[in-house]
Amino acid sequence: MSRKLFLNLAVHDLDKSTAFFAELGFSFEPRFTNRDATCVIVNEHAYVLLLAEKRFKDFTKKALVDSTASAEAIIALSVDSRQHVDDMVKKALAAGATPANDPQDHGFMYGWRFQDLDGHLWETFWMDPNHSARPA
Repeated sequence: MSRKLFLNLAVHDLDKSTAFFAELGFSFEPRFTNRDATCVIVNEHAYVLLLAEKRFKDFTKKALVDSTASAEAIIALSVDSRQHVDDMVKKALAAGATPANDPQDHGFMYGWRFQDLDGHLWETFWMDPNHSARPA
């Protein structure tokens, strides 16, 4: 059975967040996009639903976390090269993101994190496809 992932994120300003992800080169699924939500297409099996805070609150009884002050998760997105890691983070920073750390080079894996406009942590990473897991 094929599964799809829909990650839901609360955002302060839906229009600004949509523009931010458009700057990063993402496209959007119009069937799940309206004045309260934008559906970012990651790939054919993964989507990020940007929900206006008021709409997000319809789905939970919990208080919303201030993602600019607290970490709720690190959303990791793989790309096909080290250069693509750098390119995506530089685009994000130019579009208003803030840095979350310096690039991390582990040899077989390279990554770099940024915080989007709402403080959600995103990690863009590349992993060497020829690397095999080492025994413990």
